[in-house]
Amino acid sequence: MRGTLILVVFFLMFTFASLLIPSPMFPGNAFCMLIGEATSQYIGYLSAFFNGVFYGVILWLVFVVISRRLVEER
Repeated sequence: MRGTLILVVFFLMFTFASLLIPSPMFPGNAFCMLIGEATSQYIGYLSAFFNGVFYGVILWLVFVVISRRLVEER
C-alpha cells in the first residue's frame, strides 16, 4: 500500500512540476519529439505526463529497494 502511495505522490508531483515549469524537461520533451507534430497542441500535457511516469517510477523503485534492504537488516 505504501509503495502505491509513493508512486502516485511522485507521479503527481513531477506531472504538476512539469506543467508549471516553462522550459521543456527531459525525457518528456524527447518522447514528444519522437511522437511528432500530430500532437502539437497537447505537447505540454503529454510531456508532463511522460515526466510524471518516468520520474515517479524511478523514485518508486528507489523506495522499494531501500525498503527491502531495511526489512532484510532486521
